[in-house]
Amino acid sequence: MANALYKKIQTFYDDSSGLWEQIWGEHMHHGYYGSDGRQRKDRRQAQIDLIDECLGWAGVTQAANILDCGCGIGGSALELATRFGAEVTGITLSPVQAQRATERAAIANLAGDLMPRATFQVADALDMPFDDQSFDLVWSMESGEHMPDKVAFLQECYRVLKPGGKLLMATWCHRPVSSLAGPLTWLEQQQLSWIYQVYGLPYVIALPDYEAIAQNCGFTQLAAADWSLAVAPFWDEVIASALTPAGIAGLLKAGPGTLQGALALGPMRQGLQSGLIRYGLICAVR
Repeated sequence: MANALYKKIQTFYDDSSGLWEQIWGEHMHHGYYGSDGRQRKDRRQAQIDLIDECLGWAGVTQAANILDCGCGIGGSALELATRFGAEVTGITLSPVQAQRATERAAIANLAGDLMPRATFQVADALDMPFDDQSFDLVWSMESGEHMPDKVAFLQECYRVLKPGGKLLMATWCHRPVSSLAGPLTWLEQQQLSWIYQVYGLPYVIALPDYEAIAQNCGFTQLAAADWSLAVAPFWDEVIASALTPAGIAGLLKAGPGTLQGALALGPMRQGLQSGLIRYGLICAVR
């Protein structure tokens, strides 16, 4: 199951990353539009603001060795390397992304034979090729939803963190099922299944479930937040960009997987608006 899923994720990002960079730039994640989602701003600035807000919320003011799990084409990794003067390692399942991130690090003078500050490689986040206690910050920006084993992922994050190191994770979730709304309905499950199929997601879980997993892994000082309102306008922006001449031409050129991903933009937006899909943050200390 994992091999087929990983191949699907790799193919999706191999095919779509170039178009995303062309239309949106280097950051392959949501933007932040104020705590209530009502601030209007440039879409790329909103993505930088999300990084700022996440770091501020988690109280991260410095880091020397950072792991970026699900690094995309290096947007967050290069930002963090520059901001903290840190050594950042990014991992992804996509060789295309790893290569492009490496190229962008060289352009930013953050790569070199003597002292690289940002390096990227293809690796499985459930079986990381790093020694125990290697990093003081593990950054996971919208990659947890791709993990076929959420427990194993958080266990690996715990393993590679130094004592006192932090996990900062932003991920897609579904609504809690312990509320008055009760278990997911059949229609909700069908909507999620469609999104899973398109974006290469095995499943998502509720934010309280992530908290329980992190606690069972041994993490302490847990904090969690739901930023669904703050990021919701992102999907309107993506839909608008997809409907431009450049967006339509790029989608047709990128292939059926990317085009299918565009068709799922509406269900994603509707899922956030209805409260089915949530945008969750977790911060925890080893």
